[in-house]
Amino acid sequence: MHFSNKMSVEKIECLLWAKEEWETPEKTIAGLKSLIEAVQDFPIKGVLFRDIMPIFRVPLAVSSMIDMIAAYIEVHYADVDAIVGLDARGFLFGPMIALSLEKPFLPIRKKGKLPGKCISIESSKEYGSDILEMQCSGISEGYNVIIVDDLLATGGTMISSCALVRKSGGNVLACLVLVELLDLKGREKLDCPVCSFITFE
Repeated sequence: MHFSNKMSVEKIECLLWAKEEWETPEKTIAGLKSLIEAVQDFPIKGVLFRDIMPIFRVPLAVSSMIDMIAAYIEVHYADVDAIVGLDARGFLFGPMIALSLEKPFLPIRKKGKLPGKCISIESSKEYGSDILEMQCSGISEGYNVIIVDDLLATGGTMISSCALVRKSGGNVLACLVLVELLDLKGREKLDCPVCSFITFE
């Protein structure tokens, strides 16, 4: 391989080093966790918010995250038919996971955001309540789905999303989140397997 100048060589070496920093699941998890920022008093006073958005400023972090999650699903849930993502941060990586697995992506959104005939359910969460909706044409009877979101806290939105998928005729294989807040014990309220890659107390 020929490089035209020294700067090109240094750039390639830098890129190779960067890739090595993300080459295993353990390194990926550590790298992702280091990028998550803690924001005090957001969205309301007294709440410590875990912000995943800095991850998306680092393309290599995003690609490593998607590769890791997709590999996990392929190993543990090979019979998945579709990926369901939750409004709104579940949309950041849900479609990329689905694309990597070559599976459909189905959104669950807040009321009034999806066109056509929808099925709905009420959802209670930490800061209030919402009506969640899914398009009736999205899930076929007996579809095996994995629900993905950025974070599991008290579990209210995830519980309602599981109920909505089942109401639509689907089966929930697992709920998968990037971050779990352990002290809020959201997984204890769910009646399906829960996978989280990063945890905070």
